[in-house]
Amino acid sequence: MSKVVIAGGGWAGCAAAYAARLQGASVILLERTDMLLGTGLVGGIMRNNGRYTAAEEMIALGGGALFELVDGCCRHVNIDFPGHAHASLYDIAKTPATVERYLAEQGVTIVKKARVTAVQMEGRTLRAVETADGRTFAGDVFLDTTGTAGPMANCTKYGNGCAMCILRCPSFGGRVSLTGLCGVPEKMGRKADGSIGAMSGSCKLYKESLAPEIVGKLDRDGVAVIPLPPELIENHLSIKACQQYALKAFAENVVLLDTGHAKLMTPYFTLDRLRRIPGFENARYEDPYAGGQGNSMRYFALAPRDDTLRVEGVDNLFCAGEKAGLLVGHTEAIVTGVLAGYNAARTADGRDALILPRETAVGDAIAFVREQMETEEGMGKKYTFSGSVLFERMQARGSYTTDRAQIAQRVSALGLTGVFAAK
Repeated sequence: MSKVVIAGGGWAGCAAAYAARLQGASVILLERTDMLLGTGLVGGIMRNNGRYTAAEEMIALGGGALFELVDGCCRHVNIDFPGHAHASLYDIAKTPATVERYLAEQGVTIVKKARVTAVQMEGRTLRAVETADGRTFAGDVFLDTTGTAGPMANCTKYGNGCAMCILRCPSFGGRVSLTGLCGVPEKMGRKADGSIGAMSGSCKLYKESLAPEIVGKLDRDGVAVIPLPPELIENHLSIKACQQYALKAFAENVVLLDTGHAKLMTPYFTLDRLRRIPGFENARYEDPYAGGQGNSMRYFALAPRDDTLRVEGVDNLFCAGEKAGLLVGHTEAIVTGVLAGYNAARTADGRDALILPRETAVGDAIAFVREQMETEEGMGKKYTFSGSVLFERMQARGSYTTDRAQIAQRVSALGLTGVFAAK
């Protein structure tokens, strides 16, 4: 049985582990902290705009189990908020444990507090990874799903300091790039003004710290949009990683989504100003704890890769999630994770890797983002199925739809129905 070793237990790593197990590989998932899902621990938005199409496409392709798990953990479905339609909001308390149990049931070996800090190479082949505490994990094929956020030095240099976020670098050590350890030069994303990196696009408020009428609306509707007095407007939209939310409505209103926390759709909001809004007099941040000053910084370590998601320069290393490009969101992490895990297992068994056709929304996104990252202009943008450049492209190409039968038919016409589940 071939062995696949994955560094990084966020959404991309979990999806890769699941997909590699579907192909019969032995899978070890190494996670730097004590919990899986990474930023998905405080995220929660799925199926909004083109993400619906991408999720249903993956289900038709046979790689949609994590989307179906999330569907069963949602607090709200089919909700609309500014610029976004038919969104699902998953429960940030239930979802991580549900995913972890599922992976364990599938036979994935999950190793926590395993921060990869060194590699063993033979030419262009990666043989093993080593963790900070001295353990060694050998494998046939490896995946880098370590993400691109932080560590603290980057958040301090390019942001507003360590925001004390869910990544918890002070406790578990900062992110270390597996691709970088292999000696592969990586790229760095930029903001619109040309500066390095991008700030995470939302904060989480302790929901019970808000007025009962706001809590009631969130519990009932899943969303609350509260107009801001002009003197309280703080427009940080240009620094957001999530450019699909860089809309006027998010600057002029407090937009809250109910994921268990009250998800505040802005990179940060000065706490004394926030508490001057009626109903927010007692507001406090849950993630990041310094959400009144800043947020985590990301897009510092992007791997060069091809459309199979193999990392250039290492014969047996694949990547997914933010490592695979300027991709934003859980859906984007899952779809790239599934393809990378599938191709890793196939490569370990001596089979050809799959390139998803550009007739699929996912296949086109993977190829398009790679092409865009080869240009200076493209490195200053972010890409997501839910808005901005990539969603506009989906609409122009006619690939965006919420018609499940149509999506399934499109996959069937390509001869790819259930491909990820076929051994």
